[in-house]
Amino acid sequence: MNLPSTAPPPASSDPVTVVLATPLAPDLRHLITDVDPRVALLVDDELLPPQRFPGDHSGDPAYRRTPGQQAAFEALLARADVLYGIPDVDPTMLARTVTTNPGLRWVQTMAAGGGATVQAANLSEEDLARVVFTTSAGVHGGTLAEFALFGVLAAAKDLPRLQRLQRAHEWPERWAMGQVGEQTVLVVGLGGIGGETARLLKCFGATVLGVKRTAGPVDHVDEVHPLSALPELVGRADAIIFTLPGTAATAGLYDAELIAATKPGAVIVNVGRGTVIDEPALIHGLTTGPLGSAYLDVTAVEPLPAESPLWDLPNVVIAPHTAALNAKEDQRIAELFAGNMTMFLAGRRMTNVVTPGEFY
Repeated sequence: MNLPSTAPPPASSDPVTVVLATPLAPDLRHLITDVDPRVALLVDDELLPPQRFPGDHSGDPAYRRTPGQQAAFEALLARADVLYGIPDVDPTMLARTVTTNPGLRWVQTMAAGGGATVQAANLSEEDLARVVFTTSAGVHGGTLAEFALFGVLAAAKDLPRLQRLQRAHEWPERWAMGQVGEQTVLVVGLGGIGGETARLLKCFGATVLGVKRTAGPVDHVDEVHPLSALPELVGRADAIIFTLPGTAATAGLYDAELIAATKPGAVIVNVGRGTVIDEPALIHGLTTGPLGSAYLDVTAVEPLPAESPLWDLPNVVIAPHTAALNAKEDQRIAELFAGNMTMFLAGRRMTNVVTPGEFY
């Protein structure tokens, strides 16, 4: 199934109606309307759940629309040429909106992995051929790269040991700590997040190995390899950072076989999607070897079930899918959207168009 990479541009005099389907602070809305006089922004804040924090695109889960409000919300969505956000971050609502609004031409998702929600909507081929979907990939690159670097640094400086000694009020003999500049770090996935991670690692002097679907030179990466090279690369790396999206092709990629081949004591960092790692195999590798520690922003099931052993492993640090959030996230997404609106009005290919067939 080929998804469109561009949408037919509007006539030079036609207005373009953008409907806010997700909360956006009033002081940021001008970023959308300032692009072009033809852009009209429609929003009814009473029909959107209030944000609890910056980047809260789902809004307060306690919010409920009355039947009348729901009807008004769906009527508003039906007027959109462009949707800013997926309504209620719900694939069912997305499907209903796309199928009942034949004039809809573009949907901007708030998530870097927004293609997964598009796929879950099970849209028809006709609808997928009519509507362009774009994601917010790249917006979260800086914050996630910093979390990835935090994991590598924390492992090198033996954070779990330091925490254990502090809790026990122990002052032991001194020991030699690791140094990132002397390490080899493998970055699996060299998109926006992986590329920024590699740049930060090189600032510390690390040797950076990278994996991408099509091998070729990448800035700040010493060696770029195809995915098929993973069995050899994991045996060389002191730290392995996963930045991959969650797709059928990446599900369970880091499995028991690769874990067994991993360099003893290696740290695992995941800032992509939890499904990329075989979680039972990860737990086994952390408890019986060869893995040294893990720093996880994501898990296979979220929220992480209370009974998961990951909660209690002393060599695991969990950030509950919050490492991407930043006070300026909403502004950055609005700026990305504004740039894409310029492309949309000109009939040019936009940034972060969902990849045909792969839904990312």
